[in-house]
Amino acid sequence: MRAGAGPEFCRRPRGVLRGAALTLVFAGVLGTAAATGSLPRREQAYEPASAPVAADRAGADRAGADRDTVDRAALARAAAEAMADGKSGTKAAEDFVSRSGDRWGAVYDKREYAEFEQALDGAYTGVGLSARKAGPDRVEISRVQAGGPAARAGLRPGDRLTAVDGRPVGGLSVSEVVSLLRGGGVPGSTITLRVERGRAVWTETLRRARLATDPVTVRRLDDGAVLIRVSAFTKGTGERVRAAVRSAPPGAGVLLDLRGNSGGLLAEAATAASAFLDGGLVATYDVDGEQHAVYAEGGGDTVRPLVALVDGGTMSAAELLTGALKDRGRAVTVGSRTFGKGAVQMPSTLPDGSVAELTVGHYRTPAGHAVDGRGIVPDLVVGDAGGDRAEKRARTVLSGLGGGS
Repeated sequence: MRAGAGPEFCRRPRGVLRGAALTLVFAGVLGTAAATGSLPRREQAYEPASAPVAADRAGADRAGADRDTVDRAALARAAAEAMADGKSGTKAAEDFVSRSGDRWGAVYDKREYAEFEQALDGAYTGVGLSARKAGPDRVEISRVQAGGPAARAGLRPGDRLTAVDGRPVGGLSVSEVVSLLRGGGVPGSTITLRVERGRAVWTETLRRARLATDPVTVRRLDDGAVLIRVSAFTKGTGERVRAAVRSAPPGAGVLLDLRGNSGGLLAEAATAASAFLDGGLVATYDVDGEQHAVYAEGGGDTVRPLVALVDGGTMSAAELLTGALKDRGRAVTVGSRTFGKGAVQMPSTLPDGSVAELTVGHYRTPAGHAVDGRGIVPDLVVGDAGGDRAEKRARTVLSGLGGGS
């Protein structure tokens, strides 16, 4: 079992471009577990995956966190019967899940799921840019990945993206734009972007490529504190966080930026928690009514001042980490309420090779708080948590904890 969506794939509530995102499923075994994430965050979304847009989040039905799970055997029978009648087993499964009430349930074909699996290794197919909403009808490029097709074409952060393959994008959600950018996830496929920069307007035809992601970035702040930004929990992310903490100067505070983190591998989130905890509980979860627990490893830095910065795009595995640090009094959390994705999911392979991801339970923070449909409210709530103001507030709090020079 697995749980979560990696940085390049995100889950949306049903009705929001199913094909644009793939989800991971909450894991029962720490070594292979994955925690699910999805949707582009309100302010910004990475091309391969997106975090929730405000409208998407509102439609996620927070009150429905504990609804019944799907009968997996009945789902398989429905798909098999459809195939026996010469119909699409995948379509029958989609209809079954749609009627089930499982708001996180989804069905993916073999190609989509294979692409999703590869994303766990920190790779995706795209042109190497990030996009954000800069107004009701304005989409801007917020980041360009070095060495990618977009960078080689000379695209820059701040360029306005007005159309993808001839389709205007101003009125689309970020998740829909992400879907257009990724296309079918086929390396070598072409995409034409209409771009504006100041008064200049032009079209750029790019060829999608397989790109590696860099989910962890570390930089030293002016006051001596260390900022560790984690955009997703792909393979190796947790150890990179631990290495960053170990190499930080003695006494220097850490600002852990989890904004827009759409989830990833549960094992990696637990390893990241181990950087700041000396063992102990990270989360509990149930699978078909059976209770399980996830623990941090011993030997973490329990003294260094720590602030965790979160927003509405902080999801699943990232929420698990946030909840552990908050409940155990290890970090001051700053920002806005997290997305609220705490469903435990299990992938089921259908007769035609497609994969259904179905909710089988929910996880809770160390203090027993449910996350799914509720999210986590930070200790210090800051409006526009995705902007510079939130980071400045977080840095002020960290300085007050003695984390600056």
